[in-house]
This record gives sequence, C-alpha cells and structure tokens, in this order.
Amino acid sequence: MAAQLTVFALVVTAVSAATTGYHNHTVGGAAGWFFNSTTYTPATNYSSWASTQTFDLGDYLIFNTNSNQTVVQTYNKTTYLNCTTDDSDNGTFVYDGGNSRFGEALTVAVPLTIVGPNYFFSDASDGIQCQRGLAFEIDVQRGLGLPPNLNQPPPPPYQEPPGPDAAQSPPITVAQSPSGGVFASGADMRVAIYGMAAALLLLLQF
Repeated sequence: MAAQLTVFALVVTAVSAATTGYHNHTVGGAAGWFFNSTTYTPATNYSSWASTQTFDLGDYLIFNTNSNQTVVQTYNKTTYLNCTTDDSDNGTFVYDGGNSRFGEALTVAVPLTIVGPNYFFSDASDGIQCQRGLAFEIDVQRGLGLPPNLNQPPPPPYQEPPGPDAAQSPPITVAQSPSGGVFASGADMRVAIYGMAAALLLLLQF
C-alpha cells in the first residue's frame, strides 16, 4: 500500500509540474499599460506591480495598452535609464503590434527568454512617459527553462503566448491564433501520465 501511495504521489507531482510551469503576467494588472498625457502620470506604479510577481523563462508579459504608448524591452540598463531606443542596440526590441493609428487598442505579448535583468519602458513622447514612471525592471529566473517553441538561438523578439487551452496560463485575447508546441500538448500529457499511474497501481496489486 505504501508503494502504491508513493507512486501516486510522484504522478501527481509530475502532473502539477507539467501544468503550472509557465505563466502569463498582465502588466499593471487591471490598470493595464497606460499613461495619462494630461496629468503626466502612469496608470499605476509598475515597479510596485513587478515586485509582487515571480518571473521565469518561458513566461509572457501581457501588455494591455493602445498605440499612444510603446512597449520597449531591453537588456541594456543604460538604454533603460536613458529612456530612449538605439537602432544599433541588438538587445533592444520595440513592440508596436503593427498598429499605426493614434489611440488604437492593442495587446502585446512579450516572451521572457533571457535569465537576469530585463527592462521595459515606453519611449513615447520623446521618453517623457518612461521618465514619469511608465517603466519597470524585473529579474527573470531559470524556472523550468525555455519551452521548445522559444528555445531557438537567438531568442525570438516576438512569439504568440500560449492559448486558453494551456492549463498553466490564464486565457488572454490576442489578434492571431496562438502557436502550438509544448503548450498545446498539456492536456494530452496529463491523460498519458494518469494512464501510466493507473497501470502502475494495477501492477502493484499483484
């Protein structure tokens, strides 16, 4: 009986790891990623929001925003502190969602693909948005490592986040259909693991 319980506990642990490894983080929570051009203030304190989160490789940052703001990701602290982008900096990416009209709503999904400091800011209004608080930094941990669909050198500047069928992440709305790979196979993995557990329990009864 003890052996059966041990096997069952190991299987449950494996299922939990398979379904809770990667997460989507909605930047700013309900406030989103916005800047008030009248009061010159951000919608919330993004550094405080970031301090309540744990970030791992393979996670996504979801920016609910509009085209009045930009989303800049950089690994260069000087770029972050200067609140400006440099076209010659290969470690800096600007996400605009493909929208060109002012005030157009958009959702930007940014994958975390490098361990260590990651910096985010808006360089709109000649950097004023960043200077006034539309910026934050995070420390990305290794966690379970990159999933296969992100583990391609060099790290891709953009990938769609896992879809709502992925048990490890809350559902989000994106313009295009989500990519498959490891995220789409989560349900099949759980079925296979539970099947193996049942077979092992039957074998241990004899």
